[in-house]
Amino acid sequence: MPVKLSYLLLVVIWCTTPLGIVWSSETVAPTLAVLMRMIIGLFVAGLIVAIANIRIPWSKKACTLYAYSSLGIFGGMSLSYMAATTVPSGIISLVFGLAPILSGFLAQRLLNEPKFSLVKLIALSSALIGLYFVSYNQLQTSQTQGIGLIYVLLAVTLFSLSGVMIKRVKIAIHPMATTFGALVFVTPLFALLWWLVDGHISIIHWSARSLWSIAYLGVFGSIVGALAYFHVLQKLNASTVALSSLITPSFALALGALLNNEPLSHELIIGAIIICMSLTLFQFGDKLIKRLSES
Repeated sequence: MPVKLSYLLLVVIWCTTPLGIVWSSETVAPTLAVLMRMIIGLFVAGLIVAIANIRIPWSKKACTLYAYSSLGIFGGMSLSYMAATTVPSGIISLVFGLAPILSGFLAQRLLNEPKFSLVKLIALSSALIGLYFVSYNQLQTSQTQGIGLIYVLLAVTLFSLSGVMIKRVKIAIHPMATTFGALVFVTPLFALLWWLVDGHISIIHWSARSLWSIAYLGVFGSIVGALAYFHVLQKLNASTVALSSLITPSFALALGALLNNEPLSHELIIGAIIICMSLTLFQFGDKLIKRLSES
């Protein structure tokens, strides 16, 4: 597959995933919706592994990789689905857009990576200001929506932590094997979560939109998106890949407003602009200053 097509797929899938989560949870219980998504993803991944004859290693190091991947999948998705009943898809995407900054902060503590430069600290501070504007209406509206926002913040924290922990595992493994292994690990956890939190199925209330959203996320969100991401990561430089985290929140916000009638308050728009500017500064600020000082 051409790398440009992979990059386009990645951006489209990441832009539409938050809205898909909201729609899939409209008439299907969030814990059941994410479980169904995982089952579909596991089935499709299993088919690909079998047809392509991809070897799945089960060594201690490989299982550690699957476990760390599961942390982000289980923690990030379960909390995101629970939040989707009260938090608009655009806000979910904006908060997840902060993942690169949070990952960098966690990498300092867990991987002994260099401390943030002054530029990155300024970006972090401004991102927190943007987050305040984004969450202002959520916190003012009701306590339930405020709790939903906390769920999203916890979700992106676990997602970022998972990404950092994965870097600690030095193993050469096929991307599809990683995806399949992680799904094998995490699907039973989602089944247990559904049984403990909900435990029953009420098919009569399900809508076609929710079911199509679950199917879309199961195939594209869980499998195609993961493969596109790994392909792009291998073929393009890190700064180009990082652009996707800048593009996604803005488009997701627009899709939520156009397709799901999600309100765009002045505070939300201001917060979105500040967050996108903060991410740009975080990703490219040091390089720009270096170029200016050398010229």
